[in-house]
Amino acid sequence: MDPLDPLLHQPLRTQLAAFLAGAGEATFTELKRQLAVSDGNLDSHLKKLIAAGYVNVRKDDSAARTQTCYALTKVGREALQRYILALQKLLPLDSPAPSVPARRRGTKLQSV
Repeated sequence: MDPLDPLLHQPLRTQLAAFLAGAGEATFTELKRQLAVSDGNLDSHLKKLIAAGYVNVRKDDSAARTQTCYALTKVGREALQRYILALQKLLPLDSPAPSVPARRRGTKLQSV
């Protein structure tokens, strides 16, 4: 079994990577709005992704106010792809769900 990337296995970081994979690049404000998180929470998770080399930071000073832009790096995109493949192997969505065996006569179900 392929191990799940512990960095991406945290739900908000998975969402960040997935959003950036689709968006290409996003500002801190866009990420905060799209993911509905606080500044501190977003900043904390972005720092972990940046430290791992999964996300790149770029300062854009072309407008009146400098914007910080984030993008998924090649390493981050590959890590996200591996993470998705590992999940797919754990949850084979293309196979039918296993059937629950019928209860045998005379046996009782145990409460958990």
